[in-house]
Amino acid sequence: MQTLLPVILSGGSGTRLWPLSRESYPKQFLALAGEQTMLQATWQRVAPIAGRAPLIVANEEHRFVAAEQLQQLGVAPQAILLEPVGRNTAPAIAVAALEATRDGDDALLLVLPSDHVIADEDAFRAAVLRAVSAAESGKLVTFGIVPTGPETGYGYIKAASGGDVRAVDRFVEKPDAETASAYVQSGEYFWNSGMFLFKASRFLAELEKFHPAMLTGSRTAWQQARRDSDFTRLDKVAFAAVPSDSIDYAVMEKTADAVVVPLDAGWNDVGSWTALRDVSKQDGDGNAHHGDVIAIDCRNTFAYGERLIALVGLDDVIVVETDDAVMVGKSDRMQEIKQVVARIKADGRPEATWHRKVYRPWGAYDSIDNGARFQVKRITVKPGATLSLQMHHHRAEHWIVVSGTAEVTRGDEVLLLTENQSTYIPLGVTHRLKNPGKLPLELIEVQSGSYLGEDDIVRFEDTYGRS
Repeated sequence: MQTLLPVILSGGSGTRLWPLSRESYPKQFLALAGEQTMLQATWQRVAPIAGRAPLIVANEEHRFVAAEQLQQLGVAPQAILLEPVGRNTAPAIAVAALEATRDGDDALLLVLPSDHVIADEDAFRAAVLRAVSAAESGKLVTFGIVPTGPETGYGYIKAASGGDVRAVDRFVEKPDAETASAYVQSGEYFWNSGMFLFKASRFLAELEKFHPAMLTGSRTAWQQARRDSDFTRLDKVAFAAVPSDSIDYAVMEKTADAVVVPLDAGWNDVGSWTALRDVSKQDGDGNAHHGDVIAIDCRNTFAYGERLIALVGLDDVIVVETDDAVMVGKSDRMQEIKQVVARIKADGRPEATWHRKVYRPWGAYDSIDNGARFQVKRITVKPGATLSLQMHHHRAEHWIVVSGTAEVTRGDEVLLLTENQSTYIPLGVTHRLKNPGKLPLELIEVQSGSYLGEDDIVRFEDTYGRS
């Protein structure tokens, strides 16, 4: 059997699970259906049959969190390919296939979205292994989910009858309810999972046949990529010029070699809060609650939050609470959250993109208070981590160490501060913060000035390549 090389696609923004999932920290990095994040669970699910460490395709803005979450599992990816802009799944898979064949290899690429839930992992792995011989013979395999009902939110695949591997008759768009019911009753249709298995060379050959401009642009972006020990940054100008399209439209609907392997493994793409409720543990009244929740006379509700949430006399209602937003809605209208996010963006508000707590490669900061000309942050710096050498034009900063040890560069001075000690960074003074200790550094930062935006940072040196 040829080596299985997992390609994990992690470029989505997950707006349908707002306010928990946001552009800067989307759902694949959240632990929504277990103790592990969805990205971590995706790798763990396939690891027992993978022949190599995975290839990751991620948004450039998510590079550090993706790398850190895999590092937490002890995984060193074969590569993390960074998309400067989103161009849909076909270009993402194209650059992964080019990377996979870089040294003359031709592995079987097992393409997996990073944000799916699969309850029966043994059944999933068995289906993948059943698909291997077809992929080795040159077929482009997709996995069709055995439908559990007339779902209108998924595309469908019509397949020839019988066997573990079936010829694809056609791909169809998301149907209306009546059409979906007919599809399910016929037994000929499967939900389109967005998971694939094929030789890298076969995908590239079919993409060249059906969409040569996409392959040419993807190859240029890949060849001109900047590489370091952690990341492969695709060329921004070249990748932005690549036509944006899904693998279904670009290749799978056109090729004569598409086949489908039925998969019945408790699959869910967690595309809404209602879907997450459906895959969560429920009580006898259909309620699924995460956190400190009191529910009285409620049925089929879902609540998610950290503070106390009290529900009284509710049916089919979703409640999600975060530090800076609360979402309440009927469970059958959760797809309309996209309209909420669009409204937030149109109003120029940050809640569509950022959480109150923002993760950085060195740690995190939590904006705990703000007002006219001031902002207060709780900052955590990992052991051994260093922030950039920087300066601000419009704000001064006070730093108070809560716990741990801080090494502070302030102009020409280097200070060592411990618990309950503080320092002041005047406006315009070059400064840097480092945690030289073996324990996390926690401090309170009080900013004051005429403008407190994150873009008022001039970086002179940076460990993480941001200067």
